[in-house]
Amino acid sequence: MEARILGLHHITAIASDPQRNLDFYTGVLGLRLVKLTVNFDDPGSYHFYFGDGEGAPGTILTFFPWPGATRGRQGSGQATTISFAVPENSMGYWRERLHGHQITVEGPGNRFDEEFLTFHDPDGMVLELVSQRGAQSGSGWTGGPVPVEYAIGGFHSVTLELTSTEPTLELLESTFGYSRIETEGTRVRLESKKHGIGSIIDVVHSPAGNRGIPGAGTIHHIAFRTKSDEEQLDWRRGLTSLGHHVSPVMDREYFHSIYFREPGHILFEIATDAPGFATDETPDNLGTHLKLPPQYEAHRETIEQALPKLKLPIAE
Repeated sequence: MEARILGLHHITAIASDPQRNLDFYTGVLGLRLVKLTVNFDDPGSYHFYFGDGEGAPGTILTFFPWPGATRGRQGSGQATTISFAVPENSMGYWRERLHGHQITVEGPGNRFDEEFLTFHDPDGMVLELVSQRGAQSGSGWTGGPVPVEYAIGGFHSVTLELTSTEPTLELLESTFGYSRIETEGTRVRLESKKHGIGSIIDVVHSPAGNRGIPGAGTIHHIAFRTKSDEEQLDWRRGLTSLGHHVSPVMDREYFHSIYFREPGHILFEIATDAPGFATDETPDNLGTHLKLPPQYEAHRETIEQALPKLKLPIAE
């Protein structure tokens, strides 16, 4: 396959209480609610998309918020940590902000010569803020509660925890086109050919680690970027030829997707950049109304009655 992965497209995780999840990611972390929709495979539950002001690939964190969901356990065979990029010299602001919301913060620590803070979301998922070298201020959501000079710009990286790392590293390097750039202890850092937001994957060797258990506070899957439907079909053919069991192309309305499990059993997705989140809302109105895919529109009244009521964030 001549095409190379462009980096992360989005990351999808599981939450429990929808309002608590929405309040934390918009009100505390200052992300924009880019799209309010339903789980296309389960329209009785929400699907939240958070990101920057435009919903650009590499900034999108999505959630399936299932009320009453049992808390999972992070461990081997999972993506375990989501790291966001913030501008340099913003660690002091973020420590104070998180403490002000009664959130326990660890750090700052230092990894690969970058400062980072570690904390947990309301369901216990591990999050980091990384003072990324060269990260520009002003790239985050300007309509939220966080001043733009400190705002999250998108993903710095995601961490994969595996009992055996070499098969996954082989896939990322030889097939996806990532380059192994640094190693620190049991952690290997890889970067896509397209540098910048969402370009880094950390793979951690955890031979004796507990196996992860899906549930609230765990990552469901990670999605990688490809630029077109044609390239996606090439990826599907190529991965199938390598022995991977790849799903058919699925229309997710705002991108098209294929899924497969990598050698460590983490669910990978390859998603197209297009058509994007402004297909059914104007850029100024992203995330302000419940959007349903065409197959569910005739059932809107029933779906809306079944979904928990939400208080949506108001742009400042």
